[in-house]
Amino acid sequence: MYQKPIIDIQVSVVAFEPIETITEPLQEIGYIWRRGNSGLAKRYFRESPATSAHTSMCDASGAGTKQRALLFRDYMRAHVEEHAPYVALKRALAERYRNDRAAYTDGKKDHLWAVIRRANGWAADVGWLPPPSDA
Repeated sequence: MYQKPIIDIQVSVVAFEPIETITEPLQEIGYIWRRGNSGLAKRYFRESPATSAHTSMCDASGAGTKQRALLFRDYMRAHVEEHAPYVALKRALAERYRNDRAAYTDGKKDHLWAVIRRANGWAADVGWLPPPSDA
């Protein structure tokens, strides 16, 4: 069975600038800043290709991307019935797009947004709020 051998880490920071305060310490431990990513709300870092972690830095004051990731995490923890369809989709996409990461990621998009819509309704029902940042 194919599994994505990557750990995704999300870190909140007070500010992106000066960017060297983020990039230099991470480069010292082997992370590479992925400058070409189009997202303005995150900065992406990846360990060398032989390793297995991606790190994204989010602005602690911003709610968009950071809040969606936390909502998705908490909703999935609370809704075990969502696990099997998501796992099945990821496995099917991994098999079909073994060598095409962009297609794999794009193939998850509709399912993820459907989960986020359900998660938004759940958040309103239970009064979910993102945890306070320690950034």
